[in-house]
Amino acid sequence: MFTYLLKRLLEMIPTLIGITLISFFIIQLAPGKPTDVLADLNPKMTPEARERLEKYYGLDKPIHIQYVMWLKRIVKLDFGDSFSTDRRPVWTKIKERLPITILINTLALVLIFIIAIPIGVSSAVRPYSLYDKITTVVVFIGFAIPTFWLALLLMILFGVNLHWLPISGLKSMGYENLSALGKIWDWTQHLILPMTLEAFGGLAGYSRYMRSSMLEVVRQDYITTARAKGLSERKVIYKHALRNALLPVITLLGMSIPGLIGGSVIFENIFSIPGMGQLFFQSVMMRDYPVIMGILTIGAILTLLGNLLADIGYAVADPRIRTR
Repeated sequence: MFTYLLKRLLEMIPTLIGITLISFFIIQLAPGKPTDVLADLNPKMTPEARERLEKYYGLDKPIHIQYVMWLKRIVKLDFGDSFSTDRRPVWTKIKERLPITILINTLALVLIFIIAIPIGVSSAVRPYSLYDKITTVVVFIGFAIPTFWLALLLMILFGVNLHWLPISGLKSMGYENLSALGKIWDWTQHLILPMTLEAFGGLAGYSRYMRSSMLEVVRQDYITTARAKGLSERKVIYKHALRNALLPVITLLGMSIPGLIGGSVIFENIFSIPGMGQLFFQSVMMRDYPVIMGILTIGAILTLLGNLLADIGYAVADPRIRTR
């Protein structure tokens, strides 16, 4: 198992470098420069001053030189300073918002698995039944509905009309005056809509993957043998079939993380949540290259770690994988 993990960790290094290389060059293709934001708002900005700004930020150098300089800093775990007016270190900005994004995405993943796996299993156990047809229709509706549009509808319903849930931020006014339980409940209320909508799209996909995988497993010969031995149906399904049916779903775990992080950009802006997604959007608008690259790098690392966790889960579920 140790050799298997070491091999996966070593494979992550060139992958991470490749991701950052592609990201860095794609960012440079975007129209505009960071100095444009500062220069356009200052009528006294001269061409000479603009050139000095570009030299100060290192934007006067060729792109490959800029990337090498950035890579040297990353090796030292230095993401550089933001191009914005506050000139704060990039890592300081990210670490203030990263826990919020990780919390919401983790809760969304847990919610997806808690709901999607039972739905997929029960649909596979009773294929083409009324229950299976209803869940299939609901799931396809979930695929079809744009989640950002649904977010706006739920904000109007639960926040504006019913006044049940807050629709922006993570804290209410007077949060500091609440008790410990009151603060937890206030946080929970603010997280219900973002977390639910973050999990909405994944819920539809995972339940279908689980159903398809389970249908294939229950038709295998060893499941027929287990039933012939007189084992209860519950034990056949949840002890013998489910473990093998989970293998494709575990593989999808790592693939779901980029989608969740990408979804954070949308939901954190809709709900005004001070997370990494909102910071990313603001940085793109300001052409803040160091912050953009820092967030993309952190996102790539989280994605690779998600893939590693998926590999570990795959190896635990199927011991044959460890010897490959």
